[in-house]
Amino acid sequence: MAEQSCLVANDWLCWEYVTSRSQELTDATVEHVWITAVSVLIGIAVSVPLALLARRGRRWAAPVLGLTTLLYTIPSLAMFSLLLPLFGLSAALVVTGLVLYSLTILVRNVMAGLEAVPGDVREAARGMGYGPARLLWQVELPLALPALLAGVRIATVSTVALTTVGSIVGKGGLGNLIAPAVNSSFKAQVLTASVLCVLLALVADLLLLGVQRLLTPWTRVGRTSRTFRGSRTGRSARPVSVKGA
Repeated sequence: MAEQSCLVANDWLCWEYVTSRSQELTDATVEHVWITAVSVLIGIAVSVPLALLARRGRRWAAPVLGLTTLLYTIPSLAMFSLLLPLFGLSAALVVTGLVLYSLTILVRNVMAGLEAVPGDVREAARGMGYGPARLLWQVELPLALPALLAGVRIATVSTVALTTVGSIVGKGGLGNLIAPAVNSSFKAQVLTASVLCVLLALVADLLLLGVQRLLTPWTRVGRTSRTFRGSRTGRSARPVSVKGA
């Protein structure tokens, strides 16, 4: 008796599905990456001006932070329904919704980074003749990069997951495979698309971590110098574990 195909048996693990639907999986993955990347980039471009506006004082901070928080509480189906008259059933609908969701994380992280810039650094820059624009671009934003990039990492991973919801308008990347497969109990497609989605999030986070380390080398120098000072005073450079001490 011939061995039954894993597709016919509807197994969770099925390499035959991967090989026979490779083009479909590739197209869905490319669309997923494109929607995620565009959404995060636009989110960064929008969040920086909003954060600059919010830090002008409580008069501006309350409405900006309140609005971005409110947007994040709106369910995705309701958000897309509200945006549907403006964008129709298009990728712009999904991208706009994802941008609005990312603002909660990005705006707060940009503000946290800017507020963490030491006041004496600002005063020194002003004393050297730096104007507001030059102070922002050459002093404040570079020093705020660690917090900003940390927010970008969180927003990116979140956006990778939320992109799948775009399947309700046919623009959900891997979500376009997951949703119909769940409805039809197509196990191999559900598992394969879900695993690819998780891998995308992990790869994106690792790439952004590498970018963060590359653009903020002084953060590693600070940790190294603290470790060196600890060793010079006779303290262990390794973290102390409470369990098993």
